[in-house]
Amino acid sequence: MVKWTRLSDGFGIEAQGVDIGALDDARFRTLERAFYEHQLLALRAQTLTPAQFVAFARRIGPPQPHVIDQFHHPDEPDILILSNVKVNGQPTGLQDAGSYFHTDYSYLQVPARATTLYSRVVPKTGGDTLFANQIAAYDDLSDAMKKRIELLRAIHHYGNRNDVNEKSRTAASPLSADQKARMPVITHRIARPHPVTGRKALYAVSGSSFGIVGMPDDEARDLLDELAAHATQPKYQLRFKYGVGDVVLWDNAALLHSATLTDPNDARTLWRITVLESAGDAAAPDVLRATHGVM
Repeated sequence: MVKWTRLSDGFGIEAQGVDIGALDDARFRTLERAFYEHQLLALRAQTLTPAQFVAFARRIGPPQPHVIDQFHHPDEPDILILSNVKVNGQPTGLQDAGSYFHTDYSYLQVPARATTLYSRVVPKTGGDTLFANQIAAYDDLSDAMKKRIELLRAIHHYGNRNDVNEKSRTAASPLSADQKARMPVITHRIARPHPVTGRKALYAVSGSSFGIVGMPDDEARDLLDELAAHATQPKYQLRFKYGVGDVVLWDNAALLHSATLTDPNDARTLWRITVLESAGDAAAPDVLRATHGVM
């Protein structure tokens, strides 16, 4: 029997009594419905092999390996290792990734459906992830602002528009010249209907959005900054604190998220997989039904 606990009044839910490594189809569909209903799903104290973690992610969508390929898991390249641990002076993973509000892979033409993190080593203090509900943020906009942004498309590319200094801990993780050459410049709607549920949300107004199609740079920046300030207010936020073995899965079409900085000498390691949206997302009626047994 799964026990459900809300993580906040607005969004997020925790499922207790679930073993990801032994999920049958019926139990997975229950978790999937809860995920789309609550935008964030937490599963505590898991014990997973790399292959089991990838298999779980594949049930949500097709994994997309991160462009920073030097920190792919040696056995499963779909896993990106996030870690501040060094061995013989060499990093074992990507440190300080995403320490600003953003949406994963919003700089790709086919954006991310979901991201899942598996907590392997937990620091003594800090290391939480902040999430911000972009459905609620959109709903609370004035009618005038909704009308203003309805047809606007933001211009995205890899990076953090509020910090482009690659040496900063709050800039986007630096890329090699080859990795930069693989990154496109693309556009997405600012007021974006969810591909599965149809609910409209602000999309990636913080992070990789650097401009707006057809708008002068300064005007576009002012509007994006105004929307980002609105969308990341504390009333829309949830802070998730990890324990060893915890898995969290979040909806990139509905949330912004931000890592929090930790002491570089306080060991922390997570595995991360991000999966893309797919052509079948809009034709998934099962996940749109009322979630029976879920709070």
